[in-house]
Amino acid sequence: MMQAVAPAIPTPIRIPIREILPWAVFIGLLALLALYFVSAEQGATAVFANMYVHEFVHDGRHLLAFPCH
Repeated sequence: MMQAVAPAIPTPIRIPIREILPWAVFIGLLALLALYFVSAEQGATAVFANMYVHEFVHDGRHLLAFPCH
């Protein structure tokens, strides 16, 4: 006689939020810093006095639809 076997119930995966949160904050700050340099550097809030940063991210500005000239 065959017996019916109940399917195994998968155990949920625990996500360690306390381990992920510092990395998520760090990545978020890096993303905001990159967004600043691509969008606002060499404008009214310029950190650097020369045009090196502007020329370095110039094509990225056009790719992301930020006007620069």
